[in-house]
This record gives sequence, structure tokens and C-alpha cells, in this order.
Amino acid sequence: MLRDFVGLQYSHFPLFQSFKKTQFHVLAVDDSLPDRKLIERLLKTSSYQVTTVDSGSKALEFLGLQVDKVNKLPISPDQQDIEVNLIITDYCMPGMTGYDLLKKIKGSSYLKDIPVVIMSSENVPSRINRCLEEGAEEFFLKPVQLSDVNKLKPHILKWKSKKHYQHKQLLQSNSLITSSSNNSSSNKRRAADCGVLPDRTRLRLNRCLTTLRIKERQI
Repeated sequence: MLRDFVGLQYSHFPLFQSFKKTQFHVLAVDDSLPDRKLIERLLKTSSYQVTTVDSGSKALEFLGLQVDKVNKLPISPDQQDIEVNLIITDYCMPGMTGYDLLKKIKGSSYLKDIPVVIMSSENVPSRINRCLEEGAEEFFLKPVQLSDVNKLKPHILKWKSKKHYQHKQLLQSNSLITSSSNNSSSNKRRAADCGVLPDRTRLRLNRCLTTLRIKERQI
């Protein structure tokens, strides 16, 4: 259902109207300085806040994932202070490719929902399909154009709406739990006021009364 939001005129929805006023933050990853400068300029032209890094390992570090340098696996995730709304990464990079970075992001419990877009100067269908199957939202051919950047916002809005929905569901769930707990406490108090006692308490009182009756007979 959330995928349908991408094809709709989201400006008609109050929730999306509020999102449109937000400056979204994009993390751009590319080992090529000219390509980093280009994507940074295009994103800023489109009113995005931009952070650029030159490697996949630095991207993971910025996202709060420490990397095991021996096995090159993400370990000990820590929440980053700055929220990242979308990641756009080059495919061909030394050390860690864009595809490797994509897999690590999608394998993280708290990063997996962040939209990821892959860029490449090579049009290789098998590579494109592999990235899309792994969870990439888009695959752009370099040089990236402004028309490509215009495709990013629907993916961010879809992600933001999903987060908003999950947060709303969590609040409703917590509210139900609190309400149920309050009702339970209220029922116990009402039962005590009406003289309705729990079975264990009633059993102890019966034993005390029985003991008293026996002593009275002995007297």
C-alpha cells in the first residue's frame, strides 16, 4: 500500500504537505572527487542537505556502524545524531563497492528502511538487476542529471510516511497497554470496595474464622 504513495500526487495529503517543508538529508558516497562535487551541486540545487564521503566504510561510520576492519563486517551499531533520509552511492569503489554498502545497510535492523540509490558509469543489466533485487530504489547512469535527482523525493516521502505510520501504531499500542493496566487496577479496587476478595485472601480469612470458632468452643 505504501508503494502506491509514490505514484500519487502527494501534495494532496496533509502529512506529505508537512514533509515537503522539511529539508531532507542525503548521504552521497563516491570515491571520485568530480562526481562527488557534481552530485553535491545537484542535490543542493534541489534544496537537499548533503553530506559527502569518499568510501563505503566512511559512509557506515557516519551512519553509526563501526566496521570490523579484518572481516569488513558492520558491528556494534550506534545511532547517529543526524538523521539520513536517503543514501546515494557509486557502484564501483575500491575496498567496498556500492553493492557491498547496499547489502550492509539492508542487513542492519535500524538502517534497512533508508532508501538507497546506486550510480554507475557502466550500463550492465545484471548489475542493475542485482542491486534492485537487493533493495535499491533506483539505479542511475552517470553522469547523474537533475531529472534523476527529481526522482528521489517520492522515495523519501514513502519512507517518512512509513516511519510516521509505525510511530503512530506504537503510540496506539502503548496507549492500549496503559489503558488495560489502568482498567485492571480499577477493577481490583472496585472488587475490594464491594467486598469481593481474591481467592487466596478469601481462603486465608476462612482459615482464620475457622481457628477462631475452634478456640471459642474450647473456651
